Amino acid sequence: MADPPLWLVLGASSSVARAFTRLVAAEGGEVILAGRDLADLEASAADARLRGAAAEVRPFDAGDPASHALFVAALPARPLNILLAFGLMHPQAAIDSSPELAEQVIRVNYQGAVSILARLEPLLEAAGQGAVVVLSSVAGDRGRPSNFVYGSAKAGLNTYLQGLRARLARHGVSVTTVKAGFMDTAMSYGLPGMFLVASPEAAAQVCLLAARRKRNVLYFPFFWWLIMAIIKAIPEGVFKRLRL
Repeated sequence: MADPPLWLVLGASSSVARAFTRLVAAEGGEVILAGRDLADLEASAADARLRGAAAEVRPFDAGDPASHALFVAALPARPLNILLAFGLMHPQAAIDSSPELAEQVIRVNYQGAVSILARLEPLLEAAGQGAVVVLSSVAGDRGRPSNFVYGSAKAGLNTYLQGLRARLARHGVSVTTVKAGFMDTAMSYGLPGMFLVASPEAAAQVCLLAARRKRNVLYFPFFWWLIMAIIKAIPEGVFKRLRL
């Protein structure tokens, strides 16, 4: 009898990751919840066990790439599916007055993601199966003055995932980039200009379905494809005069 699917959830304290964990647990899957807030992760693991799933907690810090090799070395020797749901977004105004915050945003959103995925890649290749789902952002589609440091990190991540997807496809592993618009999460709470905000539960369902269908890139909610197509089509001379 085959083992139930095992999901490694990176950034498991995020609201989308919590909802995703509940979905996987309800279907009898197993989860490894990784993140910094161990008390929060233990609560999510306990909830998963109540739903009949095996769950364990592992400390993980996306902003500390030096620790990633040991983290990966301690993972169980069995096929993995991966949800990467961590992220960090400081207000652009705060970044403008503190270059250290810019470095932190890039370190977590881009360097941290590349660091852990590069170390997981050999495991995925060896297994010859599995799915990788990365929660990215529409902010990476064009550098807007209101959040261009965060957007640049997501743009770099999206390009990395494009290459990783092509490489892992040769080994039977799918890589899905979910370009999310506005969602009701702690990271976006209180931001000005929010509209048509999606729920974490809906995002989690989309992530799980995308993994099953081996999707390449998708926008969530779907209408952000049209919004970003319009924004990307604006000529640079016009775009730089807009307040976006």
